[in-house]
Amino acid sequence: MAIHCSRTCLQYLIHLAHDNVDFRLPEIRALLSLRGKPIDTGENFKEKSPFWRLNGLSEEDVNSIMARTVCAKSAFELWGHGRTHSELRTSLLKYPTENMSPFLQKDSTYKINVYTFNKTLEFEDRIKKIDAMEYLSFEGRVNLRNPKHIFCLLEDYGTDPNDIPDEPLYIYFGRWIADGQRELIRSHSVKNRHFIGNTSMDAGLSFIMANHARVKAYDLVYDPFVGTGSLLVACSHFGAYVCGTDIDYNTIHGIGKASRKNQKWRGPDENIRANLRQYGSEKLYVDVLVSDASKPIWRDGVLFDAIITDPPYGIRESTRRTGSQKDSYVFLLNSHVPVSMAYHLSDIFTDLLNFSAHHLVIGGRLVYWLPIYRPE
Repeated sequence: MAIHCSRTCLQYLIHLAHDNVDFRLPEIRALLSLRGKPIDTGENFKEKSPFWRLNGLSEEDVNSIMARTVCAKSAFELWGHGRTHSELRTSLLKYPTENMSPFLQKDSTYKINVYTFNKTLEFEDRIKKIDAMEYLSFEGRVNLRNPKHIFCLLEDYGTDPNDIPDEPLYIYFGRWIADGQRELIRSHSVKNRHFIGNTSMDAGLSFIMANHARVKAYDLVYDPFVGTGSLLVACSHFGAYVCGTDIDYNTIHGIGKASRKNQKWRGPDENIRANLRQYGSEKLYVDVLVSDASKPIWRDGVLFDAIITDPPYGIRESTRRTGSQKDSYVFLLNSHVPVSMAYHLSDIFTDLLNFSAHHLVIGGRLVYWLPIYRPE
């Protein structure tokens, strides 16, 4: 008896960027969980590889990942794969005709791209590889500028730039579905942002954190160490309402010396709200407040769908909290500079975890950076 594979049980190939490698799997897993789907990579999964094969997904699932991910470059419906071009051919010829035929019609247009990881091929070599795939029954016309369907031959030459093999270690062929959101790293670069500080979070890492936290439209997201608001910018991009607090009065209000080269003082409109305005998400700005994270100002109860933050840990920003060795109450007024004392790393994270336990919704996520000393 023949087994029919519907278009909802196909295998998909994800081509991942080769940076922030440790964050790729948590990001893809988090994005799939938004659709209630586990990640199924099958056997022989290599987390550090630039190519992952995913099972048990629909094309809608894959599109939902690619609409948000900054760790993945592209996604494909996988038609064939193998260690050699001969194995690839055998795999492709076994692929169900009914799955291929909708994309090979006479009235369609197409093109084939060749992508190589860790090796650069000459143009003539790329053309030869495309011509060698004439065994596939493409009946449409080639259109390099605006094809209806795009196919890709992907060759993996390993990850060692000092030991590149003559032949690929593995080869894939598939139909392109969608690209990821790598463009956000450029469009939201801190270099082009209106308001920045010495510790403004890199745009790519900000979006990765928002994805790890599963931030979605209409969520309320909070950053207790908000600084210049890089994490709020990323969360608002996905439609969340954003707010935050910070102990630094000057940063919250955009006052004092600028962090930019060749700029002495911050301008009157350099603030977090202006950052969100720059990216068209000002309507999602709730507010930012001057507040000490060690002395929460919030009423008891569930408040936030996600808490995302980069706590200070004493390298480029000091770790201070209000108070003194004397047990007295501290007031924060415009004209008053409060007494401060050391805020130890262990206390910062204890307070952060306790706060999150009290104020996150059930299932809400806390995402934060934790400094580590690798030898330990």
